[in-house]
Amino acid sequence: MGVKNVSLQRTARDQIFLPAILEGLLTSARHFFKNTMTKGMGDVDTIRYGEPDVDPKTYYPARYRGVHRLMFREDGSVRCVACMCCSTVCPAKCIYIVAEDRKDDAEKAPESFVIDELKCVVCGLCVEACPCDAIRMDSRQHMTPTETREAAVLRKVDLMSRGGPSVAVQGGLGADYRAVEPAADPRFADSRSHGT
Repeated sequence: MGVKNVSLQRTARDQIFLPAILEGLLTSARHFFKNTMTKGMGDVDTIRYGEPDVDPKTYYPARYRGVHRLMFREDGSVRCVACMCCSTVCPAKCIYIVAEDRKDDAEKAPESFVIDELKCVVCGLCVEACPCDAIRMDSRQHMTPTETREAAVLRKVDLMSRGGPSVAVQGGLGADYRAVEPAADPRFADSRSHGT
């Protein structure tokens, strides 16, 4: 069995890629002028940084994944039972948990709970895997820039300071906080008009 050599006959016009470059520039220019010169700003969905009347939290999609946070119970203790589901399912291996036994309860608790935000790929699998609504990514905050790598490693105290009391009932009963449809949430009324 032999090899068949096929040669493509390209014209000089095709070899310099000028038509393709011009077509791309024309498409970019058309979108630029459509979005900046038309009434109502077209389909532009940009948060204008620094304007005081713009609340960035209203512009994020309903399922935006922000910085992690740990939820706590009514008594102020962390909801995490150190089941290791989140650290097991994490593809980036950025969650580290050391479990300890509670003396008055049958459940375990995390002695240390560490998330390395520099390794995190923001996939949200840890939130989906958590059986007790202990970890969430619905903070609607970006990870802030840091000067050192150590500042991007969030410990249990940092994660709980972003958290709040959980609406879930211990044992898995109660309403799922993720069941809220974006259409029912008035904060995202603007996003429906853009088709997102």
